[in-house]
Amino acid sequence: MEFMNELISKQVLAELAGAIKANVHAAIIEDLSGAGINAKDFTAKLIVPNQIAQASIISREPAVICGIPWVEECFKQIAPSVAIIWQVKEGESVKANQTLCKLNGKAHEMLSAERCALNFLQTLSATATATKLYVEAISGTNARILDTRKTIPGLRIAQKYAVTVGGGLNQRIGLYDGILIKENHIAAAGSIEAVLAEANKIAAQQGNSLSIQIEVENLAELESALNAGAKLILLDNFDSITLKAAVTLNSNRAILEASGGIDLSNVREIALTGVDRISIGSLTKNIQAIDLSMRFSNI
Repeated sequence: MEFMNELISKQVLAELAGAIKANVHAAIIEDLSGAGINAKDFTAKLIVPNQIAQASIISREPAVICGIPWVEECFKQIAPSVAIIWQVKEGESVKANQTLCKLNGKAHEMLSAERCALNFLQTLSATATATKLYVEAISGTNARILDTRKTIPGLRIAQKYAVTVGGGLNQRIGLYDGILIKENHIAAAGSIEAVLAEANKIAAQQGNSLSIQIEVENLAELESALNAGAKLILLDNFDSITLKAAVTLNSNRAILEASGGIDLSNVREIALTGVDRISIGSLTKNIQAIDLSMRFSNI
């Protein structure tokens, strides 16, 4: 599958193909204790080896569908005889009880691949669906919704991809591709000025390819960060009144990002303060899997 979503960050796009294969391989080992001829599914042995079946995957609730490449890779690795005919596209919004795809192939292969495939589809669709709700909630404002590093272990690239499918943007991918200066970093360095100076040195050593963001907890710290030349500032747990004051104080000198204590009930109020970005950890941390099922029409 070609990934045409213009919101995908370069880092995620560069790692996506490898992540899909690695994610699926790990899931196969987890569920089948081996891959290829070493895979074990004793329940599937109840089915005659050459029995052909048709099945459908159905969404039991409204959702933004995400994870089609993972589903296809699951069937490629576990059930190569199975053909998939998709009736929806990646990123499409679906209704309850809508058929997502139809499958045809060896029944025992289809059954072995079912859980791995649905696990990816229901999890990534959950992140995409949650993201779209936040994106729609702030429509018409200048703010953008971003993710964080609060992801399911092993699925960071997958979930960050799902955020973009839902219309959000990616924060840094990990500790390796950006600098986020938090309270403890400032305390250890001695001051905001000192820690930013050191961060700029490190970035210069890396060819200035690293983003540098500093977290502040009040307007005084914001002013210190701005005077020290900070260009990307995270406003931690500011209420909307203080956020408006921060936007005024900033006067377009830096990109301001609001984070902490934000949910669907207040995200639009936060966006209307004039901040540039809003980061939401729950997009990847507190998701509830979309209810999906596979149903056989004959076996």
